[in-house]
Amino acid sequence: MPFKKLHASIKESLERLQIESAKPFQEKLIPKIKSGTNVFGIAPKESGKTTAMIINTLQKLQCKAEGDAPRAIVIVENKKEAQELHSKFLEFTKYTDLRVYMGYEELHIDIQKSEIYMGIDILISTPKNLHKLFLTNGLSVSQLKIFFVDDADFLIQRKEISSLTITSESIKKCQYVILAENLNPKLNKLKESFMVNSTIVKI
Repeated sequence: MPFKKLHASIKESLERLQIESAKPFQEKLIPKIKSGTNVFGIAPKESGKTTAMIINTLQKLQCKAEGDAPRAIVIVENKKEAQELHSKFLEFTKYTDLRVYMGYEELHIDIQKSEIYMGIDILISTPKNLHKLFLTNGLSVSQLKIFFVDDADFLIQRKEISSLTITSESIKKCQYVILAENLNPKLNKLKESFMVNSTIVKI
């Protein structure tokens, strides 16, 4: 079972949040992400995609703060989604020293740069905002281990998918995971850029 071979802090969080067992999709998705391959996770709402992402992120970072540059990046559609995901991460990281930071277009880029400079482990951002951080040298990806896109169906918008593709060109080595309800042809086309040799996990 996916929940058995996890860091002790994650198990404690699952127990505290009364999450007793993995959903069918999580049973397929969590081990595949843990393997280190690039993954498309395709499933309907309420399948446990976001929780699986949080679990895998914490497992990858071994539930501890390290260095100054982010080791995990999670892309969401907008400020509202960023705020909701930030709150969900904090539920899991409550008793760890992991530093979760949230950035979005409405927050001045200079404020973000100064706060990120102080040191973070997990960055939650929108595609446009992340691209702007790159353009202004406000973000180092030298320590990046994993890059998620949560509820990625919004990426079918041309400007969003272009921003993400351009940003990925600045990242040398990283595991990518895209979570969505449908594998839209535009998402599938990402196999030609940063989603090379990816695996599809679908229900």
